[in-house]
Amino acid sequence: MNTTVPLTKFGAQLLKDELHQLKTQERKKVIEAIAEARSHGDLSENAEYDAAKERQAFIEGRIMELENKLSSAQVIDPATLDAEGRVVFASTVDLEDLENGQKVTYQIVGVDEADLKLNKISVTSPIARALIGKYAGDVVEVQAPSGPREYEILEVRYI
Repeated sequence: MNTTVPLTKFGAQLLKDELHQLKTQERKKVIEAIAEARSHGDLSENAEYDAAKERQAFIEGRIMELENKLSSAQVIDPATLDAEGRVVFASTVDLEDLENGQKVTYQIVGVDEADLKLNKISVTSPIARALIGKYAGDVVEVQAPSGPREYEILEVRYI
């Protein structure tokens, strides 16, 4: 059951960079740490050795996870989208909160690349799910923790 994972071109590059870092640098560091800890003798009571082995297991697990995600990724370049003004994965959406007039811009991205500080929201988030398929001028209602909120879609861009 190999489902595709949507990623923006930028998000796929982030995962590739992390994978490269883990394989070329972190793996070497942990192997050196294990060798160093081994040289201290008795492994049964060697906290350094246990910590290094634990770190190695984490790194190898993350490498496998990244390789799986990248192998099943559907990489989408927002600049090549032609969704005729519709909100879709990887689009950038300008919104206005109808309650307080506050304007905000979000890009809808994959789960792994979501970062609210960068205004990148996961495609699985309530606001993204409410926006998908809508057009500029549409009003959407989002169930927020503080209660329902209404947003007007001001503009949809593919950048």
